[in-house]
Amino acid sequence: MAEAVVHVIDDDEAMRDSLSYLLESAGIDARTYESATEFLRGINSVGAGCIVTDVRMPELNGLDLVRHLREQGVNLPVIVMTGHADVPLAVEAMKAGAVEFLEKPFEDEVLMRAIQTALRGGSAAQDPTEKKRLRAIFDALSPREQQVLDGVVAGKMNKVIAFELGISPRTVEVYRANMRSKTGAHGLSELVQMVMHARL
Repeated sequence: MAEAVVHVIDDDEAMRDSLSYLLESAGIDARTYESATEFLRGINSVGAGCIVTDVRMPELNGLDLVRHLREQGVNLPVIVMTGHADVPLAVEAMKAGAVEFLEKPFEDEVLMRAIQTALRGGSAAQDPTEKKRLRAIFDALSPREQQVLDGVVAGKMNKVIAFELGISPRTVEVYRANMRSKTGAHGLSELVQMVMHARL
């Protein structure tokens, strides 16, 4: 893994500096870019490694970057970082080929675990046994829980899900709590990610 490089793309300088320091402290070579366009200018010199990119950026966003890389046949694993409101965009990025997404703010260990997996060339979505396990978990949810889950994955607020299903926002909260308990997900991003790994 010493030869691998993690390419960090984020228009937030403080975030770039923070992630670069974290990675280099762990003995991982990191290169930072303030935009996807800047990264793509040097794409021909990029070797082994992975990409960690923000979803919302000027010019070219993280979703467009993932699509562009796949169209060009660049197979570097991509981890997308997202704010809470960007979950639907992150889901689209995973459908386009990203291997993971992390909801900001995230713990350092969560990022490092995702990067270690990406540098090994994999993701939970590529493990048939894991996919089967996750599908069994979601198949065991009640029909109403699955409806609420679909709303959550779409990035809808509780009150919107409640209105569409004809139930109260408090009931939606109860269903969400039940889903976290049944799936073992520790938060929204982990729950959505589990769904994506099961479905992709």
